[in-house]
Amino acid sequence: MTQAPTPTADTVRRLVRSLLKEGGDGNGGPEVRPVTEDREHTWWIGGRHVLRLAPDREASVRRRRELRLRDVVRPEVPVAVPTSVAHGDWAPGLAYTLDTRVPGGTADEYDVSALGEADLAGLLGGLRAVPVRQAEALGVPRTAPRSLEALRRMAVHAAERLAAADEFDAARLHQLTPPGAAQLAAQPGTAVLTHHGLTGAHVVVSADGRVRGILDWTAAALGDPAEDIAGLAVAVGSPAAVRAATLAGYGARPCLRGLWLARCDTVIRLTDRLEGRTGGSLPLLRTQLRRVWEPILLERVTDFKEDDPEP
Repeated sequence: MTQAPTPTADTVRRLVRSLLKEGGDGNGGPEVRPVTEDREHTWWIGGRHVLRLAPDREASVRRRRELRLRDVVRPEVPVAVPTSVAHGDWAPGLAYTLDTRVPGGTADEYDVSALGEADLAGLLGGLRAVPVRQAEALGVPRTAPRSLEALRRMAVHAAERLAAADEFDAARLHQLTPPGAAQLAAQPGTAVLTHHGLTGAHVVVSADGRVRGILDWTAAALGDPAEDIAGLAVAVGSPAAVRAATLAGYGARPCLRGLWLARCDTVIRLTDRLEGRTGGSLPLLRTQLRRVWEPILLERVTDFKEDDPEP
């Protein structure tokens, strides 16, 4: 397989000069710089745009699908969805999109206010409003619901190792029992369009706590709505995520399922990072673990009726 080229500042600058007509850094174009040192395929272009370069052909397929999907999602949600001002290939078979920059910080920088929670409720409700057939026609894939029991077993073992490292009280995971995991299994016929990649970095928040936009729709899928509730729990904390999901019309089952998906995921991810299997910021992983273990009153609900309302 041919090795994909590594983008450099000169690569980006030449591409941008062909796309934008604006002054900049003295080299005949706007200033270009990588968003972070470890993200060589995402670049700030001046103060108004961001350039996203697909590193391989699979990512290129997702980028091109994202362009169509964002146009479908944008009218349905109350927050900004990035708009592409140019797109094409930056290398043979490798796609790029030049998007408008959504102003604001991230959920890792700012707390979400009550109005921000309403913004997130509008996001969840808007995604649910997109017809499944329309999303399928765009090529959005279906994903099967994850087994919460299998995830629970993995998290229990990971929690024991975190406890040995004095990072976590493993007894907290005992709240989720095998019968409880079975009770929180995803219900048939509840698949919706999901962002499927919600993190603090993808939730744009202003200093006043309002949610201004949602970034990176390349992982979107038709599947379990609890995955987006879980993503919000990691991004903004469990109480805010559950309040937003409840405002969006979700019942106790998907809310609690999302909560426990997030809790198991974060325990496993921190363990993998501490034991050297994955990279990532340790402080951020510890913050995410703290966020998802914030208590919520809904956890006291332990019994579900078969007619528990689902969206």
